[in-house]
Amino acid sequence: MTQFLCAEPQLYVQDLDRALHFYTVQLGFSAAFVYGEPPFYTQVVRGGARLNLRHEDEPVIEPTRRERESLITATIALDDADALYAEYTAAGVPFAQALREEPWGARTFLVRDPDGNLLLFAGAGRS
Repeated sequence: MTQFLCAEPQLYVQDLDRALHFYTVQLGFSAAFVYGEPPFYTQVVRGGARLNLRHEDEPVIEPTRRERESLITATIALDDADALYAEYTAAGVPFAQALREEPWGARTFLVRDPDGNLLLFAGAGRS
């Protein structure tokens, strides 16, 4: 049976430079590559997480619907949600949902990027 190696969600952004700055400076990702002339596509990585950022002039998801329904763009699983939440708090990252314990035991929080993409970070907490 074929084994899946990883997933690389594609996030749509209206300003690639602004998005790249947010993901690298505030969220601690590194740019794996930037593509196009002018650039319109990039991939950012942190550990095993890979996110593809693609420039689009208009929002792909209607902004009021995204807000109303809390449409999550990507979920990133991690080992210590509390430590990352503390890191992001210190970096001034805008949270759409504070760190909380879910009924199934995971510790989660949501980050909203400058284009409104919602990223769910989920993992264990400190024991």
